[in-house]
Amino acid sequence: MGRRIRWLALVLALCFVAVLAQLVNIQLGKATALNATGANPRNSVNRYDNLRGLILASDGTVLAKSVRADAPRGASAFRYKRVYPTGPLYSGIVGYSSPAYYGTSGVEYAYDKYLSVHKRPAQTIGELLTTPGTTTDNVTVSVVPQLQKLAQEELADVPDTDKDGAVTVLSVKTSAVLAMYSSPTYTNNALATPTPKNDEAAHHADATEKDHEGFAAYPPMATYGAFAPGSTFKVVTSTAVYNLKKTLENFTFPVAGCTEPGAIPETKNIICNDATTPTAANPCGGTMTQMLPESCDPGYAELGLAIGATDLFKQAELFGFNQTSGIDLAPQTLSKSNFPTPAELAPEGSLGLPGVALSAFGQQTVTATGLQNAMVAEGIANKGVVMTPHVMTEIRNATGGLVEQYKPTVYKDAATASAAASVTKLMQLVASTPAGTAYDVGFTPQWDIAVKTGTAQAGPGNTNTTDWMIGFAPADDPVVAISVVVPLQARSASGAAIAGPIMKAMMTLALRIVPQTPPSTSTTTTKPADAAAPTVPANVRSVTPGSDAVTTSATAIAPAAARAIPDLPGAATVAAGTSATTTAVETWQTVVHAGRPPPVTWRASPCAAGRERRSRRPRLGGTCSR
Repeated sequence: MGRRIRWLALVLALCFVAVLAQLVNIQLGKATALNATGANPRNSVNRYDNLRGLILASDGTVLAKSVRADAPRGASAFRYKRVYPTGPLYSGIVGYSSPAYYGTSGVEYAYDKYLSVHKRPAQTIGELLTTPGTTTDNVTVSVVPQLQKLAQEELADVPDTDKDGAVTVLSVKTSAVLAMYSSPTYTNNALATPTPKNDEAAHHADATEKDHEGFAAYPPMATYGAFAPGSTFKVVTSTAVYNLKKTLENFTFPVAGCTEPGAIPETKNIICNDATTPTAANPCGGTMTQMLPESCDPGYAELGLAIGATDLFKQAELFGFNQTSGIDLAPQTLSKSNFPTPAELAPEGSLGLPGVALSAFGQQTVTATGLQNAMVAEGIANKGVVMTPHVMTEIRNATGGLVEQYKPTVYKDAATASAAASVTKLMQLVASTPAGTAYDVGFTPQWDIAVKTGTAQAGPGNTNTTDWMIGFAPADDPVVAISVVVPLQARSASGAAIAGPIMKAMMTLALRIVPQTPPSTSTTTTKPADAAAPTVPANVRSVTPGSDAVTTSATAIAPAAARAIPDLPGAATVAAGTSATTTAVETWQTVVHAGRPPPVTWRASPCAAGRERRSRRPRLGGTCSR
């Protein structure tokens, strides 16, 4: 009898040990996975609540918030719905939260784990011993509302019935996105209803139905639409010379309207400048100092052959072609820019050596997104270093405490500083010399702007053009880099005539409100340091789990004695206790550099008198790129 009791006790003890081991395993080993699993009822409740933190612009403007869903009882399982107060103006960046049907996109996707309800980190000893509860965080993005609004207005004022396009503005030193607008755009409010049928209908309208130009509103054109870059790619070709093939720095194309017969191997075709025949072609030539400003296609075709497919391909990839950009947005809204491989451009390849000649000035199968071309301009402006583009500047919790702050990171070492400086000088001549294709745009000389135009033939039978302009200013110490693309314009259009006025308007405003490096400050490093970006205050009143509404502070108070405008070089500090919705913009307008005009009330004049058209287009059997 005693022996049986001892065995029973041993079995019970082993069972107790097994139960204890399982409890330890669940509490310590599997707790994280169990908390995250969709089978967890708490996560299901959170998902159906759709309670999320705020998304704020750089000046504190609320771009996204959650409010009580006013659906009748039983009509919807969602207690909250997402609201986008600024509508479609920021949808290409902010994205949407559609828990009823499509999930998330944009910033809503990239920072979902912060915006959605999550476990609040323990902040006291008492909370370490108990469950601290849940919270949401607020995300501040780098977008400047004034620039974003102007981009929308400028595209709407394109002098053609086809007004689709994209404008991208980057901070040179950090590649923070200051504006990125695509037309057509979509209404993210329509995708955030608590009703699956409504979300599905809205998504179908945005992603499937196309406008009269053939473009859908989603994904956004700035990050997804890839077009032939035309002569803007000559910036990459010129960089390849100074960076990889220095023996070609003095390459000269004899002044002529077209390439000589046989100059382009494997074809009887010739490449002419601004025409389809030698008699109609505009003669061009000289060294790159003459060829880039006047955008000499036959000269760059032969220069491309001299560089070779391998080095052209290498330089394109150094700028980010054939790769994703690394921007912190939803991957389904991004596409790769394309440059053909050396195998495709080999004599026995599908494109052959004629493909090398055409690719050198951005035709053939070369494509670029608006974001990619902005990164090319930013890389040249930043002494050859392409920074990783980003939209987030900081994340703060519901009480205003800093959770995470963006640290600028290098994306690519695209070129040496000396190579970038040489290309900058060429780009300055595009705007400053009478022979330059952007001379008639009328850029203010004091800006010291560096630009490149592009006009690539497009559409059925090359009956349209894709018009580009990329650039940065001031050239001696750049602040912003801008890319403008307007596809499917008339055959008579050009990059200077269509994209030029938009570039001019965007640069006018950017140089007035974006802080510039003081004259005494020297930026000599090739790679910007991984220093923490200055902060902007987030609205300190956030969505409180379980509350009936979202409340935001009308005059968000900075947690520190002073604060700075986010992610921009030379940002001016702002005294604490002022309104976050006005201070940043007012400061950008009042802190003006020595040598810059004082701020005035400015309104873009989209129909500026200087909008002259230059219809130079190169051709190779119907191919052009001006």
